[in-house]
Amino acid sequence: MIIFAAPQHKASGNYVGYIINKEKMAVKIRLQRHGKKGKPFYHVVVADSRAPRDGKFIERIGSYNPNTNPATIDLNFDKALDWLGKGAQPTDTTRAILSYKGVLYKKHLLGGVRKGAFDEAAADAKFEEWLKAKEAKIQGKEEGLAQSKEESRKAALAAEAKKKAAIAAAVAAKNTPPAEEAPEAEEAGDEEVVATGEETPTAEAAVAEEAVAVETPEAAATVAEVPAEEEKKTEE
Repeated sequence: MIIFAAPQHKASGNYVGYIINKEKMAVKIRLQRHGKKGKPFYHVVVADSRAPRDGKFIERIGSYNPNTNPATIDLNFDKALDWLGKGAQPTDTTRAILSYKGVLYKKHLLGGVRKGAFDEAAADAKFEEWLKAKEAKIQGKEEGLAQSKEESRKAALAAEAKKKAAIAAAVAAKNTPPAEEAPEAEEAGDEEVVATGEETPTAEAAVAEEAVAVETPEAAATVAEVPAEEEKKTEE
């Protein structure tokens, strides 16, 4: 509230006080969009809540890139904590960011110190313990993502190799001569069999001739003896 005094009458010089209520300026911690369409990139800013979303701001305290996995967050921890202490109200998304980075937890611990629940050294020890657990969790997630990415890469390579093998088999099948040549081979085999069958009688004839040749001298001797006997009978 601001109190102003104004004269009731100029001549009299008497003043009448009146009160004007003025709203306190609401300060927000919010995101300001940048980047290309489909790949947004945000600045974490402190701004008047009445200002346009991407308009003027009081101070930039960090950045947020949701295009990576996990998301990349760059935050000025001390400035964010200071603005929270001054009463700045974060939006839902920036509240999640501040919680992820431990700003809200640090604010909670400092509140405990002010109330006398524990001293500042104990608060720092608690925060360090939380920070180590958080870093271990983030590292585990990154390792899991890296392993999953490697498995996906191997699966993609296997699928690509299988696809190439299928294409090579299709090309080989296309370039292979038609299967009609197989009957020709069978015919050639039949011809060989026929030729072999034709040669068999010739061989048998040769064997018969040899047999005749062997028997012929004896027959010739018999024939020769018969005329000799006939000649003797004629002379008598």
